[in-house]
Amino acid sequence: MKRDKRFMIGLVGVAAVVSYLIWTGVSDTMVYYLTPTELVAKVTADPAFHELGVKVNGKVVEGSYERSTDGLVHHFQVRDLENEDISFAVVYRDVIPDTFNDDVEVVLEGRYRADGIFEAHTVLTKCGSRYEASPEELAG
Repeated sequence: MKRDKRFMIGLVGVAAVVSYLIWTGVSDTMVYYLTPTELVAKVTADPAFHELGVKVNGKVVEGSYERSTDGLVHHFQVRDLENEDISFAVVYRDVIPDTFNDDVEVVLEGRYRADGIFEAHTVLTKCGSRYEASPEELAG
């Protein structure tokens, strides 16, 4: 009986440690996925939201892209896909994806700073035209 009791205590201890590790792992990697409109609304409602990491889906504003002379600092504007009135500046300090252009849909991961600039540490481009069927293929 004494052995069974120790086994159960050990089992509960292991389960508690595993649960703790899962909880902290999920909490540390959890990131909000928002549109620019949702991001601006959340920051307006709660200024502490500036400290959280987020993913934002939007479209690069045509004509807004600029890069530094060394080519590793990129500045551009991103607007909401549905509400073109909502946009914000983005700064990205790394190599930009090959498919990035002045009118592409992007997913940014980073932090929306208190000065209104989104500091991205990841920029992904959505390039649907490469993978979608052409109208001719859909018709026939």
